[in-house]
Amino acid sequence: MSDAPITAQALITNPTGLHARPCIKLTKIAKASQAHVEISLASEGPWVSAKSPVKVMGFRAPNGASLYFRAEGPGAQEVINELLGLVGRNFDEDGEVGEMAVEGAGNAGN
Repeated sequence: MSDAPITAQALITNPTGLHARPCIKLTKIAKASQAHVEISLASEGPWVSAKSPVKVMGFRAPNGASLYFRAEGPGAQEVINELLGLVGRNFDEDGEVGEMAVEGAGNAGN
């Protein structure tokens, strides 16, 4: 078993970007996990806790931006999968399906 974080990337295709409702949905998923979950707008960071609605809303990520996820600990892969699914479904706000890509799943970008 590896101690390396699970990492992934998802493209925001929601027309209004990462606004209040999607932020709350994202943080709700992160808070339900025992894993340490962080997000960023760039693969090199800065990283913030995905369990903090204030920090997540602070990104003000627009449509077309990439969200990077990183998780470590119990349930890391599961929470990453749930977060990718949420972004891929446009945060369950409409009928369109977004794009997502898993990068370096199971390693720290090595």
